[in-house]
Amino acid sequence: MALDIKARKPSWLKVRAPSGERYTWIKEQRKTLELSTVCEEASCPNIGECWSGGTATFMVMGSICTRGCRFCNVNTNRNGLPLDPEEPGKLGRTIAAMDLSYIVITSVDRDDLADQGSQHFADCVKAVKAHSPSTKVEILFPDFRGDKNLIKTCVTSGAEVLAHNIEVTRALTKKVRDGRCGYDQSLSVLETIKEVDSSAFSKSSIMVGLGEPEEDVIETMRDLRSVGVDFLTIGQYLRPSKKHIALEEFVHPDQFAEYERVGRELGFLYVASGPLVRSSYKAGEYFIGNLLDARARGEEWTPAPPTTPALGHSDVARRRLKVLG
Repeated sequence: MALDIKARKPSWLKVRAPSGERYTWIKEQRKTLELSTVCEEASCPNIGECWSGGTATFMVMGSICTRGCRFCNVNTNRNGLPLDPEEPGKLGRTIAAMDLSYIVITSVDRDDLADQGSQHFADCVKAVKAHSPSTKVEILFPDFRGDKNLIKTCVTSGAEVLAHNIEVTRALTKKVRDGRCGYDQSLSVLETIKEVDSSAFSKSSIMVGLGEPEEDVIETMRDLRSVGVDFLTIGQYLRPSKKHIALEEFVHPDQFAEYERVGRELGFLYVASGPLVRSSYKAGEYFIGNLLDARARGEEWTPAPPTTPALGHSDVARRRLKVLG
């Protein structure tokens, strides 16, 4: 039975109000940094921990998506906004000014563009590296309708982590995602990452709380490992409005802990699993950053990944930052 959108959230989904010197500085400086924050506009409750922790997620290529997944709160249209050729440079300058150690670049789907935005991703990575060489970059990209050449453009962009979200279990895909998306297509995208560069780190994410049985989630985890996915995040779906697909349950932290345990057994290098975890997750990015540093030094570094806190831990997925046009 679906939960009413006004249903009271359990204690483990509550977070503290934003605070801290770094948060305050970014809030005051955002205009001079050519930066507009969706996190502020949407009153995101997790903004303080994100900005204070040296990580952030940026959304490029506009705010209009050419697809209409039933869980997503982004505006949709057949055609997106015109690309800003200055956006990569603005992004690079912004990140350098914010002195970020790890950033995620993501986007809406852009089926209206000839290359679906793949080169723009690559240009953004190049600009970030030019302005802030020490910043580690993860790109979270769409499926590009399964076009391997477009996926290759992202894989060879210079980003340290390549991410594409499978979103939900196989059984829920047609119900939750746009018809042009597909479970097997997403698996193929993730498999292509490793085909292009076997040493690349790949990442994906699963939402729960849509009525999926535990065995379906574990099956999805196995499928992701079968195509070589290294990092996995699992988080609670929260319904943005009544027009979006219904929330079926608030998944208990104990269940998230079980998913994390299973994920480790399956061989993921890192699993972040918790109620407030999203595809971009600060604790995970800290772990991944250390792993990347060790690789750069030519060292073996395989400590047990830190356990995801079961209660009240914040993330950065909803703190999308959009560079001003």
